[in-house]
Amino acid sequence: MSNIRNYAKAIALRITDEWSGKQEFPEDAFLLKEILTELLLQNPEKCQKLIGTGIIEENYFDELK
Repeated sequence: MSNIRNYAKAIALRITDEWSGKQEFPEDAFLLKEILTELLLQNPEKCQKLIGTGIIEENYFDELK
């Protein structure tokens, strides 16, 4: 999937935004987002499994246009 990088970043951002410690530990939230993005990019098949779930809609990027 050619958009896997975009999806990985969006998934990592969404998960990080939902983390309860985001406001209190912004540096940790940034680190979490970076690590999640890297892990999802290293495992594109796992990232693909999250697309179309409650974490990220399959048409997420279509809606942004």
